[in-house]
Amino acid sequence: MDVIVHDLGKHYSTMLANHCDHVIEADGRYAGCQGCFGCWTKHPAACFIKDKLRTVCRVIGQADKITIITENLYGSYSPQVKAVLDRSIGSSTPLSCYRGGQMHHCLRYGPHDLWRVVVYGDVTAQERETFRLLARRNAINEGFERFEVAFLEDLSKLRGAL
Repeated sequence: MDVIVHDLGKHYSTMLANHCDHVIEADGRYAGCQGCFGCWTKHPAACFIKDKLRTVCRVIGQADKITIITENLYGSYSPQVKAVLDRSIGSSTPLSCYRGGQMHHCLRYGPHDLWRVVVYGDVTAQERETFRLLARRNAINEGFERFEVAFLEDLSKLRGAL
């Protein structure tokens, strides 16, 4: 399953739906993670908060490829995208295991293929390096075999980046 998480607004969702199986709009119309870890223990991969991100753990956990389209915010994801990723913590388990010689949380749904990040907006050279490091570490932590980062100065080139 291919999943796209984006902060571009509702008008982009239709266009993006043609490039994936599931679109998650990071529009900020949902609660932030409360840190209760219920999605790890009480109700695996389901959040107790009854909003549109209730099952985001399952969607992201079952994705073979994930594409995150985000505005640059000092070399990191936009707050809306970060909130979606925070709510997906239940895609792993509270147990620890070794992956790539490092300790990580065990995956609830198994390994994945590609973690792709498409960044738009002004990005300095240092922010580009920070994004590459962030994407690489997120890919390892979430069990993705590969990662890619693309930087767009102009959103009109978005189709070519997908």
